[in-house]
Amino acid sequence: MINDGLLNPQLLSLLARIRHTNALVIADRGFPFWPDIETVDVSVVDDLPTVCQLVKAVRLNHHFTEAYMAKEFLKENFQTTQQKFRVALRTVPTKFEPHVDLKKRVPGAIGLIRTGDTTQYANVVLISG
Repeated sequence: MINDGLLNPQLLSLLARIRHTNALVIADRGFPFWPDIETVDVSVVDDLPTVCQLVKAVRLNHHFTEAYMAKEFLKENFQTTQQKFRVALRTVPTKFEPHVDLKKRVPGAIGLIRTGDTTQYANVVLISG
């Protein structure tokens, strides 16, 4: 029985298949659905869990070397919200691009984790190292 770290068997299975240079998407509750991409929906209610909580959780046992977020995130959110994401993504170089370009990365991802996050443009594409 797993006693520490990630407990969700679907998340563990998904993460076990992410290899070098593969992408993982962690998305807010409003992010579009892609039928061809495995989606693990962990949303419970608004903001439970958040994207930052999931980023922190998957980083405990996985190495990511790049992150991508929407430029619109910077315009639509206060500095305090932006700081939470900087902390969650610490040491992972993060690039910001238009949201429409970010969504173009999704079809190449191994999987998508949908959260209950209500933060505007709180979607992260993580690239495995």
